Amino acid sequence: MDIVFIRGLRIETTIGIHDWEKRIRRPIDLDLEMRSDVARGAATDRIEDALDYEVITRRLTRFVSESRFELVETLAERCAAILMDDFGIRWVRLSLSKPGAIGEGVDVGVVIERGDRTPG
Repeated sequence: MDIVFIRGLRIETTIGIHDWEKRIRRPIDLDLEMRSDVARGAATDRIEDALDYEVITRRLTRFVSESRFELVETLAERCAAILMDDFGIRWVRLSLSKPGAIGEGVDVGVVIERGDRTPG
């Protein structure tokens, strides 16, 4: 199994359970690992035959920046669903963190895995 990854994707959004959090925008950080067979793209050297991380990044950035959720868990689930539904990704590990959520220098978040990790 090959993995394409995107790390350190920072997106401004509105997220949180407290009233004050619902009135501000703050960054969230996304790290993604996505199962992909890179052999075809490597053989042709054409982006059409590969997982286009630029397109994925733009899609997630648009979704997250326009969204409003209370829980990081909900946002993580929705991002994973976009990756699987819109891009046909069969397995994803997604880490979503909310920097400074409970104090300066303290990140909180979730790591989820969705889909089938086995080749086939």
